[in-house]
Amino acid sequence: MRLKKIKDLSILESERLVLKPLSKSFLSMEYVNWMNDPKVIRFIESGGNYNIKKLEIFLNETEKNPKYFWAIVIKKGGAHIGNIKIDPINFKHLHGEYGILIGNKKFWGLGYAKEASNLVIKHCFDDLNLKKIILGVNAENKVAVKLYKTLGFVQEGRLKDHLNFEGKYVDLLRLSIFNTKSEK
Repeated sequence: MRLKKIKDLSILESERLVLKPLSKSFLSMEYVNWMNDPKVIRFIESGGNYNIKKLEIFLNETEKNPKYFWAIVIKKGGAHIGNIKIDPINFKHLHGEYGILIGNKKFWGLGYAKEASNLVIKHCFDDLNLKKIILGVNAENKVAVKLYKTLGFVQEGRLKDHLNFEGKYVDLLRLSIFNTKSEK
């Protein structure tokens, strides 16, 4: 069995954040603006040329076919500042692909990405019993690479000249973090 049907996507909470299942309730022009902001989408594959209808279609699809995909919400004030996901998950081999976006630039550099990531990693290892979480990152994205290493991710591979980034080819790093509690 490769994939499991998601029945209930947990709400995850930390000191400052609530991670809520991504849904149509997060449809907003602010979200559209993140997806069109060159600084926000600089290192991600999606984004650009967004409008409210395109975002609505995406969120409807997310609700119809649930994934481990959360909105990152500040507890104090309820601001939606970004998203985080583990998708796809391979339940046969017990690993999942991680991704995060802090879309609201006012919240960059304040530790929210690390806080949200720690919540999701703990959930994946303790509740979903995953063995490993993997990610791909543009080698030029120094801020993200630093965050991932701080979280405990280690580099497992480097794909040379894999990404066409701002007119030049750059490397894609493959990083992972292992569940130290899982059986070998």
